[in-house]
Amino acid sequence: MTMFAREKWLRSSLLAALLLTAGAAAQAEVRLARIFSDHAVLQRGQAIAVWGWARPGEPVQVDFNQQSGRGSADAHGRWRVLLKPEAAGGPYTLTVRGDNTVSVKDVLVGEVWLASGQSNMELNVGQSNDAAREVAQSNWPLIRHFKVAKTMAWQAADDIGPGQWQVSSPASSAEFSAVGYFFARKLQQELGVPIGIINASWGGSNLETWLSADALAAHPTLALAPLPVNLDAFRERYRNRMQDLVAAWQPGVAPADDSTVPWQQPELDDSAWTTLHAPQYWEEQGLEDLDGVLWYRRAIELTAPQAAAAATLHLGMIDDCDESYVNGRRVGASCGWDTPRHYALAPGLLKPGNNVLAVRVTDTGGGGGFHGAAAAMRLQTGSDSIALAGDWKARVESPSQKEQLTPNDLPTLLFNAMISPLTDFPVRGVLWYQGESNVTRAHQYAQTFPLLIKDWRRQWQQPQLPFYFVQLASFLPLEKNSLAGSNWAELREAQRQTLQLPGTGMVVATDIGDANDIHPRNKQAVGMRLALHALKNEYGHRQLVASGPLYRSLRRRGAQLELSFTDVGRGLVTADGGVLRGFTLADERRQFLPAQACIEGSKVIVWHPAMAHPQAVRYGWVDNAEESNLANRDGLPASPFRSDDWPGLTDQARYRY
Repeated sequence: MTMFAREKWLRSSLLAALLLTAGAAAQAEVRLARIFSDHAVLQRGQAIAVWGWARPGEPVQVDFNQQSGRGSADAHGRWRVLLKPEAAGGPYTLTVRGDNTVSVKDVLVGEVWLASGQSNMELNVGQSNDAAREVAQSNWPLIRHFKVAKTMAWQAADDIGPGQWQVSSPASSAEFSAVGYFFARKLQQELGVPIGIINASWGGSNLETWLSADALAAHPTLALAPLPVNLDAFRERYRNRMQDLVAAWQPGVAPADDSTVPWQQPELDDSAWTTLHAPQYWEEQGLEDLDGVLWYRRAIELTAPQAAAAATLHLGMIDDCDESYVNGRRVGASCGWDTPRHYALAPGLLKPGNNVLAVRVTDTGGGGGFHGAAAAMRLQTGSDSIALAGDWKARVESPSQKEQLTPNDLPTLLFNAMISPLTDFPVRGVLWYQGESNVTRAHQYAQTFPLLIKDWRRQWQQPQLPFYFVQLASFLPLEKNSLAGSNWAELREAQRQTLQLPGTGMVVATDIGDANDIHPRNKQAVGMRLALHALKNEYGHRQLVASGPLYRSLRRRGAQLELSFTDVGRGLVTADGGVLRGFTLADERRQFLPAQACIEGSKVIVWHPAMAHPQAVRYGWVDNAEESNLANRDGLPASPFRSDDWPGLTDQARYRY
């Protein structure tokens, strides 16, 4: 995968994934699809599809509220009965009669939303801000949550993995999707009807794994080759691709087993090694999708007093495991992508003059290498702190052999197992929080994200299925911001461009991010902002302002640019009441400089004292845009944007599998 989703995926065995595609018809007794369990919520106002499996040819009757429907199992044992739409209400019992009888109790009818994406959608209430208080106050019997089991499948599966609807209470809510729960709570408070959240999310997943095979095949830049049909075929393809990648990344470097000097030893000549910046994931630096083992080396000069002082090596966070050496001696080892490394050094280990640090990193999936705050990487010797962030020599020892699949190894894996089996289950709309794992392919995301939305609408046979999503929050230390370009800004732009599709809405989250945590904990604000879109567009609350300011156009006023926006609500303001920040300008040289800006009514005026002919303006166009402070009086922040279409950092990056 690309970069970083800050957690390591659960490993699912291939056997478990393949079992999902096994026909359920082998079971003689009638049974329901797993989405139908006690405490379920069914979508009001839409025809209710009920399905399952039984003996081929077996007659089946479905009873619900005042309705009855009949059908029979086909040659593969699958049956499906369609009931008329119901108004909000319940609880009811859903009964299925065949050779045996199955009853599902405490079923409600209300509003059902599918919540999907990666870790920021998966992050639960127990991990959000004020978690203890939120869980203690979560007694909402009309809010229900279904967590779709994390499973993968080579082909579209018949059913999802085991799961069960849960009623919101202090005993259960800690494990609910925090975004989904806070969204549901706001809707339930406003609408007074049951709310169901189906949580189909997987931390670290890229967008492509959520696409169907049909969508993949129809896209000219994604349909690269036939998908492998089994694990052996995948392993061979991955091995060949990684060999080519590594050879291109470190050209002319001899194979690892040709080295006569151990790579941790100070006397090793590493002049031919490639350079990696730290802290920064190696996937962002030319080693996209590489899992395996890589070495970092760095030399530092110490004075005699520094070498003699008590010392601790601080390496920050390393994804996933490290073995760390100083002057050839092993000083520590740890595993855990989010575990800060602190290694006390024995007296006499350091010496005046040149000292060599070597770190062997093993990445088991997702992002690899040093990450987090630059200040966390330092050598503390007495009262002196020597910065270790910056360029390190690096060399790949060996790519992973890929004994197991991960969700990002191939497209369609999560769609097949976690989405396709649900497409007969009516939902009101989709909530989506994903994109961190696609930032190195941000330009392509402007194509693939609309493709996913259209694909899911087609799968549910709802051409206008509401689709509300969260723009990436601010992340990474402020000192890493660069006006020369930003992958994160380009991904946010791709998300903003997706608003061209009807029936979509976007939550801006740059004001509630965390520089050092890709999982910001203020999910209350995210859920609330998503709910504003739903309330305004789906439930008739037209008076609500659901979006912050969105850039529309500019007009030149001499050396100034006058910017116009949509969604200004009750007017433009700075969120913190201070001077307007976050704008940059460039002239024909295309070098952006911090600009001055002010609000004039519903416009923003931008200028630079030394720039007579500005050609382009950007706002919040950095990794961490938390200091950008344009908002409307309704408390919603403006989306980052740019007026130019100059080449970006990710224009040539493409998905590979």
